[in-house]
Amino acid sequence: MRTPAQNAELALLLEVCGTPKPGNVDRRRDLEDLRFEHFLAGAVGAQDGLRMAGHGAAVGAAFERAVSGMAAQQGGNTQFGALLLLIPLVRAAREDLSQPVVESVVEETTVTDAADFYRAFEHVDVFVDEPPEDLEALDVRRGADAIPTLEERGVTLYDVMEGSVPGDDVAREWVRGFERSFRAAESIANGSGPLPDRTAETFLALLAERLDTLVVKRHGEAVAKEVTERAADLHGREAFETDRDAIEEFADELVDRGVNPGTTADVTAAGLFVALERGVVEL
Repeated sequence: MRTPAQNAELALLLEVCGTPKPGNVDRRRDLEDLRFEHFLAGAVGAQDGLRMAGHGAAVGAAFERAVSGMAAQQGGNTQFGALLLLIPLVRAAREDLSQPVVESVVEETTVTDAADFYRAFEHVDVFVDEPPEDLEALDVRRGADAIPTLEERGVTLYDVMEGSVPGDDVAREWVRGFERSFRAAESIANGSGPLPDRTAETFLALLAERLDTLVVKRHGEAVAKEVTERAADLHGREAFETDRDAIEEFADELVDRGVNPGTTADVTAAGLFVALERGVVEL
């Protein structure tokens, strides 16, 4: 029987194996500076941090360790956002993998957790927006240099996530009870066929329902809206059965344009973990 940490690692591996996932690395597509094997190595490297969460370590410490291990490959940031979702889910799985329990896990995070979260930014480059002027001292890109301000203001990791909404949908999961992650798990459970195919179909469904916040940050809301509308059109046509070629073309086009809906991939990975933990798919 797999442990929660092993299921989290498996979720990361399955997420990158799903294809086509428009704009994202998958087993058929690489980005200019990120390859499929970088994601495989990142998932394996994150195992120590995932195991810490499974043994009840603090969320921040487990996350920082997971990111440190993930970053020990040549591609850079592969699964930062996914790990930010998976660590509290793995921690919750020690008791009960339910929305109320994971809500308690994140709401009980501390200033020390926030400090470890900031330290994680020293391991890898993460694309973030410029902070408002009054929050410049808490810019995550400052890494450990921001910790004295965190401590002075008593900012917990949950506070950091709450302050990142609505611009970051990984943070939104933290403050909304991981609602999309649990719905993604239901989509995977209700799907049919090989798990990588269910993964890709769930990714498209998630992309169709909500603007990807990473695309918004990098390319603007108009591009993000275009991507979501095209995903909705393809998904609405039951495209995985009738129009697979159109999705493949869409995937190739987004890769060529450098449009990467990475936040949607993060939520998909979290949904895979929940599905695996609940035993809705057998492997």
